[in-house]
Amino acid sequence: MKNMIRKHITFFGWVQGVGFRYRARHAAELYGCTGWVRNEWDGSVTMEIQGEEESIDQVILAIARGTYIRIENMDSRTIPAEPEERGFHTR
Repeated sequence: MKNMIRKHITFFGWVQGVGFRYRARHAAELYGCTGWVRNEWDGSVTMEIQGEEESIDQVILAIARGTYIRIENMDSRTIPAEPEERGFHTR
């Protein structure tokens, strides 16, 4: 990937217990992104995702279309890429 970036994103809202992590993994695989996703103690979900910016945007849109998922806010920042990373995992 020539324009690979990595983002650390925290999602707030109705994001736990609604299939968020499953949907994130499925969408990341569909759009060719790598990284991980995990639930946090405060009810938020943290994700590190790596790929082309357009692909990352598509993954987020796919997650937001989830039936019971309601993203009320996102905190996103770009972090250094991990070129050796393979796959997308639930933690």
